Amino acid sequence: MFLIRPSTSSPLNSSAHFVPRRPLPRPVRGKMLLLRSHRLLSSTSAFLSSYKAAIKTSRLAPLGLRAMAAYSAAAAAASPSRLLLRQLFEKESSTYTYLLADLAHPDKPAVLVDPVDKTVDRDTNLVKELGLKLIYAMNTHVHADHVTGTGLIKKKMPGVKSVISKASTAQADHLVDHADKIYFGDLFLEVRATPGHTVGCVTYVTGDGPDQPHPRIAFTGDTLLIHGCGRTDFQGGSSHQLYQSVHSQIFTLPKDTLIYPAHDYKGFTVSTVGEELLYNPRLTKDEETFKSIMEDLKLTYPKMIDIAVPANMACGLQDATTKS
Repeated sequence: MFLIRPSTSSPLNSSAHFVPRRPLPRPVRGKMLLLRSHRLLSSTSAFLSSYKAAIKTSRLAPLGLRAMAAYSAAAAAASPSRLLLRQLFEKESSTYTYLLADLAHPDKPAVLVDPVDKTVDRDTNLVKELGLKLIYAMNTHVHADHVTGTGLIKKKMPGVKSVISKASTAQADHLVDHADKIYFGDLFLEVRATPGHTVGCVTYVTGDGPDQPHPRIAFTGDTLLIHGCGRTDFQGGSSHQLYQSVHSQIFTLPKDTLIYPAHDYKGFTVSTVGEELLYNPRLTKDEETFKSIMEDLKLTYPKMIDIAVPANMACGLQDATTKS
């Protein structure tokens, strides 16, 4: 089995410590450099070393640049990465989908995180072109702004299993809990319960260990966005829960942990725990101030919610929902 459940510890009281590993660029403040994430190749070592040196001599070196320099140095010293990571974008809902694979494994097993129904053909074609074996199509939560692609992917690629949290009460082949591990090859994602945006939100974090990606990577869904967070005014949302989730389950990760959210509306692609600890305009505040900020957002009703939520509760199978 790829899916194991090693622990039943409380989702908001984990005492685990985490060690990172994996090369991926991220947006920085001021004159920011935005780089698309890509698999580390050994031929990039010279570039990374020179980039690190340039940043060290720059007067414009806020946390973002310094973290990126440290990240580049670690990546340059590491052996060629076994993790393939592709960040894919669906423009209508501004949703990021993530393709991960273990390239060192003979089968090249892969997972998709937060696929969208409108880009299923793109995603499945990429899987085939790269010679990967897709085993899981996973969601961080029941989305309200788009229909998940998991159901369509299962139809196109028999053998793929869907994954979502048990707390979401949605349908899927595997219902995961806090501290579960989802294996693809010899790599794995740790499940961290991060409710608040919805009751069933989880964050998937790459594994801890010398044979796992370094720095670690957190796929935070709508719980933590780049310099923001998900709304908390529907689907059982709670500002208190979201604040506690982020501070206990994400901000306790090492500062160089890469943050990949499910959405971005400003052109950013990636952040780090360290950057969010300093610059997130909501979650750097105390909890009472955070709750006041969230209560005053006065956001409009999501235009897709009445279609997306019923479909996503059924693994994204539109024919399982009732037409109005």
